[in-house]
Amino acid sequence: MKVEVRIDPGCGETKVTITAPALTDEVKALAARLEGGAALIGWDGDTAVPLPEGDILRCYGEEKGVKVQTAGGVYDLRERLYELEARLDRHAFARISHSEIVNLRKITALDLSLTGTIRVTLAGGTVCWVSRRYVKKIKEAIGL
Repeated sequence: MKVEVRIDPGCGETKVTITAPALTDEVKALAARLEGGAALIGWDGDTAVPLPEGDILRCYGEEKGVKVQTAGGVYDLRERLYELEARLDRHAFARISHSEIVNLRKITALDLSLTGTIRVTLAGGTVCWVSRRYVKKIKEAIGL
């Protein structure tokens, strides 16, 4: 992907134009990220809390809802995991099971000694497990 930045002092508002040979999933994801902003909205009861992507440790399904864990706590989300998977930066986040997405930049340790799965330790000591279905995908995402 090529990135070009033009500075025009006469421009009143920032405008982004995406030029591509075809409408691919990557182009759709890029457009969605640009339109949607960089932060998710987490809910703590009736209080909305902006959550920048860099603060997120993991998103997971629990009790028929979706939760997001940060160093500051756990919040409810109104999006579904498949919507988050499409919205979050695919270079920074990866699905590790049917019910969990982790921030690859927050991984502090991987235990590959178990056959068929991987134990992932995130910043702050949170432990997650990669399901067998996603082992190959997570190894490719991390570069193993």
